[in-house]
Amino acid sequence: MTDQQQHLCPIDGTKGKPVKVITLKSLLVPAALKQLHGAGTYRFCPSPDCPVVYFAESGQTFTIPDLKVPVYQKDSSESVPVCYCFGWNRQRIREEIEQTGESSAIEAISSHIQANRCGCEVNNPQGTCCLANVRSVVQQALSR
Repeated sequence: MTDQQQHLCPIDGTKGKPVKVITLKSLLVPAALKQLHGAGTYRFCPSPDCPVVYFAESGQTFTIPDLKVPVYQKDSSESVPVCYCFGWNRQRIREEIEQTGESSAIEAISSHIQANRCGCEVNNPQGTCCLANVRSVVQQALSR
């Protein structure tokens, strides 16, 4: 297997994004956590059409039912978190825009980040900041 292939989801071939083991330790259900290789290298599969959330170079995978939380990239429902730390979901963003014509989500989340309050590494399945996802949802809602 080439280095490039190790970075691709074994199910759908999407390029995975590196994710720290602490993210998996925080978000896997107990039965899946028992299977985790603590010294392993894992990647997040962002593909909305793939059931794999995390995969390892060894071929090990963890799928949607293995997580304690719904995964924004894999769940199109209005209630799925977009920001896992501060409670923003698609519905909350959309409703605020419908009521006020704008969204305060980006500004509010940014202020929490500045105050060193976010915990994306342990709350967000992608293991990184949610702001790109929030911006996308805000723009989609504003364009409606």
